[in-house]
Amino acid sequence: MKKIRKAVFPVAGLGTRFLPATKAIPKEMLTVVDRPVIQYVVDEAREAGIEHFIFVTGRNKAVIEDHFDIQFELYNTLAQRGKDRELGQLQRLQPAPGQTSFTRQQVPLGLGHAVWCARDLVGDEPFALLLPDMIMQSEKGCLKEMVSVYSKTGGNVVAVQECDPAETHKYGIVGRGKAAGGGFEITSMVEKPARGTAPSNLFINGRYILQPEIFKILETQERGAGNEIQLTDGMLTLAKSQGFHGYHFRGETYDCGSPEGFIEANIAFGLARADVADKVSAAIDRLYRPSAMLKRG
Repeated sequence: MKKIRKAVFPVAGLGTRFLPATKAIPKEMLTVVDRPVIQYVVDEAREAGIEHFIFVTGRNKAVIEDHFDIQFELYNTLAQRGKDRELGQLQRLQPAPGQTSFTRQQVPLGLGHAVWCARDLVGDEPFALLLPDMIMQSEKGCLKEMVSVYSKTGGNVVAVQECDPAETHKYGIVGRGKAAGGGFEITSMVEKPARGTAPSNLFINGRYILQPEIFKILETQERGAGNEIQLTDGMLTLAKSQGFHGYHFRGETYDCGSPEGFIEANIAFGLARADVADKVSAAIDRLYRPSAMLKRG
């Protein structure tokens, strides 16, 4: 069983739901409290033991590469001004030389195509895939727990969470089999099942461990929903020859690809930060006093 050393981050999306903010700034660089969204996802991967971070980018995404590079002028200025705390924080977040790679998805053909674009950088080994819009909040990182499951089951692992049964038609849903290795066997996968037909209310939440055979499948995968190459379709084909297991994530997931999810994430992570929690809490209380709400109305 090969170790999970590499992680793929598909960051080529246009972020149209955040226009005009994303006209010049990638949505992945919008900040939750004081860190870009992509930093939270990379930190989760690093906690899980990932050694090589692979970004599938697009036009107007160069600032992501700059974010994970050394900025000599900034570092020198911080050092000269005695801002050791700020400098140390940046250095701790800095990937080591050679740990990051960037490749382009020149045409927007969906998640499956974005994953396929990373094929040469991943090579012939299993890899993690983290959707950058989804950031997690839990005591133990979601991907770290998935790696633990993988170490016992091998094969492919996806993270899932519960959703309202009335909302299953919005997600990729899995069927739950018997327990295995701290997770469970997946008996079926359905992308956005028709109402009343879902095998469970467990939806795939944006974290995957996949075997490299997925690349050959995606290479010839026909376009599916939205006229795009769908990753779920590729996984369904892979499941005919390889096992899939699920890890039931019990923490919180915030969809920062939507304005409401992004706002919720800022509130949640703000309340979790000792240095700003009191002020965030006070602001929420002030804004939601009946008198304040009457004025807004």
